[in-house]
Parts: sequence; structure tokens; C-alpha cells
Amino acid sequence: MTDAAHGPLIGRDRLWHPPAYTAGYKTSVTRAPSRALVAMGSTLSEETGPAFGRDMLGEMDNNLILNFTGQPAVGERIIMHGRVLDENARPVPNVLVEIWHANAGGRYRHKKDGYLAPLDPNFGGCGRTVSNAEGRYEFLTIRPGAYPWPNGVNHWRPMHIHISVFGHGFGQRLITQMYFEGDPLIARCPIVNTIPSQEAISALIAPLDMNASIPLDCLAYKFDIVLRGRRQTFFENRREGM
Repeated sequence: MTDAAHGPLIGRDRLWHPPAYTAGYKTSVTRAPSRALVAMGSTLSEETGPAFGRDMLGEMDNNLILNFTGQPAVGERIIMHGRVLDENARPVPNVLVEIWHANAGGRYRHKKDGYLAPLDPNFGGCGRTVSNAEGRYEFLTIRPGAYPWPNGVNHWRPMHIHISVFGHGFGQRLITQMYFEGDPLIARCPIVNTIPSQEAISALIAPLDMNASIPLDCLAYKFDIVLRGRRQTFFENRREGM
């Protein structure tokens, strides 16, 4: 039997992902490739490494409430949890899961973020963990706020958390976003509306999970990350990735 963790990387299903050019998403107009895509095979270094070891994690890396200064961040405390699975619902262990998001007011700790909401001095906005043997991961954080962005006259990004997942090789990286159940801004977001499939949009929305919440402390949202086989990051004009 072929080792599923090693071997050539395959291209992603482009019908499931947003097109590179979408007129309603203003920055895609200048970022979209202007020439035809070129398919190229993966290299050995992309297929085999580098890898991220669990021993590189800090004790508080997955606790965004405390990992910046040791003092609690301001905002609604939430647990974000789920499993990393393959397309056959099998757990994917030992993958690096990183997240980053705005603070409770909807502002990022970034020098180019000019939104009027204040910075939280105790919130750095990023964390990481490694999936366990059952593919499970968990973060303790605060619910990010929505924020305006200059795509249209009055466009707002829904509350969301950015996610990066590294697999067994450099070319296996997935970058996506998680949205929150019930947020009315999801359907109004020009970025969300670039996704051609309603099923794909629904897969990005985390349901409230009261069973995993902690009474008088925090709510929980469950977000499973399902990977479609061995695949690469889509990189500029190369269909197979980097």
C-alpha cells in the first residue's frame, strides 16, 4: 500500500474555490493572473518537508487570551475546536494549525490597520497548536469583531478567524477562514460571495457547540477542517502550487 503521507502532490479542485478574478472583490482585479495557468509537478522537498515538531510549541501558544502579555484580553471568551480530517473522515494527526484574527473591536495589531476601534494592549491576535492523534485541535480566544473595509461604500467583513494548516510537506499548506453561525454579514460579504458553491460557504461557518462550552465562562464553536487528499497551495500561475 502506498504511504498516503508521501508522494506527488495533486492540484486542488478549482470548481470548489473562488475564481482568481471577481469584479465585486476589488483587490482581485489587480491580483488575478493575466496569463494562462501552467501545470508543473511537485518537487521532493515540497513532498517531504520541512516538518513542524510538537516540541516547538509553547505552553500558552493556543491560548490567545493570555499568550501576548499574560494578562487577559478583553472580549467574549470562546473555545474554537474541531478535528483535522482527510476526505474519507480519517483523522490527520501532527499538523500545525495556526490562527490569527482581529480583536473584540474588529482591529488587527498591524501598523496598516487604521480602523478607529482601539487596540487591546493584552491581545496579540495569533496562536498555534498541533493536531493530536485523533486529529483534534483547540484554541481559547475571544470572538473577533466585524470591521469595515474599503471595497465599497459600506462594506463590512463578518466576524472571522484566519486559519493556516501545514501538512507533511512545504507544499501542503491550506489557508482559510472560519465564520460564526448566525452572523448576518456573511451573506453580504463580497469576499464570501466569490465562492461559487453554497455548500463550500456553509463549510466555512462554525456552528455553536453548547456541549463544549464552559458554563459561566465561554461559548464554543466547532470547526472541522477537511483536507482533500495530498494537495498543494495554489501559487500564482501554477495550478499544482509552489
